[in-house]
Parts: sequence; structure tokens; C-alpha cells
Amino acid sequence: MNRPVATPAGTLVLDSEGLAKAVLRDREVTGWLALALADDLRVITSAATLVEVIHPRINRPALEWTLSRIAIVPVTDEVARHAAGLLADAGLHGHKYAIDAMLSATALAAPGPVTVLTSDPDDIAGLCGRGATIIKI
Repeated sequence: MNRPVATPAGTLVLDSEGLAKAVLRDREVTGWLALALADDLRVITSAATLVEVIHPRINRPALEWTLSRIAIVPVTDEVARHAAGLLADAGLHGHKYAIDAMLSATALAAPGPVTVLTSDPDDIAGLCGRGATIIKI
């Protein structure tokens, strides 16, 4: 008899602040991660988010431990083109919104329902529209 394959019941997405707070074991983010585990949610971030989070003062062992527990989704050509479209649809452009757009495109491609933990709820909501629930952290 074959065992059924478990499928995620949705996706929790961490922006740079969500990831940084996970590394610091922030109580609020840790609570969200515990809920995600209990609800069989997939926890992800965009590879582009790592650019914002990794810096000389970050606790590298804590970062690596945290990253080992979440999926890092690569920025593919498809994700980049979707991100550019999201920027155009929102009337935004430029480097100020590029990583948010890549994270949003990653979130919108993930199995739903999707929840994004972010420090920029207005920007992410403007990019994701109704495709994700946005939670300010």
C-alpha cells in the first residue's frame, strides 16, 4: 500500500523583515512559523530577499538554520517577467520596488491561500492585489 503524499494547505511568505525577524527569533514571527507548521503551510521567501537580509552583522549560523527550514524560491525569467508586469500594473518602476515585486510574483505563483508577512504592507498589497493576505509585522 502506498502512503499518500502530503500537500501543503497554503503558503506563508516572508519578506526581508519577516526573514530577519525569524533569524532573531522574534516572538510574533516565531508564532506565525509555528502556526504554519501546525497547519501544514509551506514557508517560502524569494532568493532576491536574501540580498536585503544578508549583511556583515547578521548572525550567520542563525540565518543558515532559519534558511534550512524554509524554501528559497529562485528568481527565474518567468518570475522576473511577472514582477515587471506587477510593477507596470501598479504604476511603479525602478530599483526601489524591484525586490518587493519579485517577492510578490513569487507569492502569487505559490499554492494558495497565500499569506505574506511584511514590513511594507501597502507596497506588497499594491503588487499582490487580492491574490494574497498581507500581514504587517
